[in-house]
Amino acid sequence: MPETNIVEGLTNQEFFERFAAPGRVGLVGGPELINRLIMRAQRHLNDEHEWSRWSHAFLLQGRRHDGHHWVVESDLDIKPKHIRLGVQENRTTKYFDDTQYTSLAILDFGLTPEQEQRVLAGALELVSAGIRYSLREIAGTMWAMRHAGWCPKENRLAQERAFYCSSFVRHVFGEAGLDLAGGIAEKNTAPEHIVRTTLPHTKWILTRGPAPVSRVRSVAKRVRARVQAKLKKRA
Repeated sequence: MPETNIVEGLTNQEFFERFAAPGRVGLVGGPELINRLIMRAQRHLNDEHEWSRWSHAFLLQGRRHDGHHWVVESDLDIKPKHIRLGVQENRTTKYFDDTQYTSLAILDFGLTPEQEQRVLAGALELVSAGIRYSLREIAGTMWAMRHAGWCPKENRLAQERAFYCSSFVRHVFGEAGLDLAGGIAEKNTAPEHIVRTTLPHTKWILTRGPAPVSRVRSVAKRVRARVQAKLKKRA
């Protein structure tokens, strides 16, 4: 059975130092616009249309000779004169900013040494193969999440040799015989699907601040509450 542990009082760096290990899965979310758009898009995955806290997923690779924990992920990395769009390796220092990344989770599936080897080797194979990041597939997944019947079907905008973040994580675990989101097509896998996985695992979650919500919806709720309060007073 899944076990969830809520963590408090740690910085992002301390969180990774305590819980990162090879073969574990990481998720993050934050207040930047692109993160909010992805978290908002996943509101269709629950009946109350609450936003997800998660916008990105990656595979933890372990500590290297430089003393840092590293991840393998499919991401957009745009810097002056240097652009990487696809499966890549990065240090966890990328996620140390406590204000930029306000939600963190690490999932441990208790992999056997053979499973861990297959997951990490498969991820590195995709790095070597130059697998691209797919914005097109994200659009297809957003469409599928709006229409529940489409999530189990193949992504309408699927591309060959391409994955976005959570579909990449789903794929490398699937190649090792572990299905993180049964009933959902691989290339329709959202970060929220992974954090909700029913596979046996231990999960650590660190969050700061309230869950993300639509500002318009929040204002509408406050206005509605005030109107109802005034109507009660008149009654």
